[in-house]
Amino acid sequence: MQISKNKVVSIDYTLTDSKGEVLDSSSKGEPLQFIQGQGHLIPGLEKALEGKSAGEALKAQIPAKEAYGVRDEALMQTIPKDNFEDIPDLKVGMELEAESDDGVRVITVVGIEDDKVIVDGNHPLAGMDLNFDVKIVGVREATTDELGHGHVHGPGGHHH
Repeated sequence: MQISKNKVVSIDYTLTDSKGEVLDSSSKGEPLQFIQGQGHLIPGLEKALEGKSAGEALKAQIPAKEAYGVRDEALMQTIPKDNFEDIPDLKVGMELEAESDDGVRVITVVGIEDDKVIVDGNHPLAGMDLNFDVKIVGVREATTDELGHGHVHGPGGHHH
């Protein structure tokens, strides 16, 4: 069975940056399971997997614009430290959730200066070209429930 829209796909993968540094891998756990075409993966990887079958392996180089997007410097903001008074151990590198016009967004604290906090709303991998080494473990039809909920159920999937 080939990977196409609404098929449940299981993959083992290793993600590296342009210098070959491993950023993420499924090697220590279960294969990643997702429903193709539901936006669970970055667009470039979904495109690379389309039409492939279980047992195949591929290497995909995904440019930043088809991965987590290009960096948007407008998402860098300086906010008064008073706004963070309910976070007693605020430090650089912390990821926080913030309300934005587009809904909840994860922001990263990138600097703390006197009474100001500098945050970055870009995804940590924004602006990076990514390399995936993928082995397709399985492809199957999604169940009606899975399609209705928009995610995979069972082992390696989502539990309610």
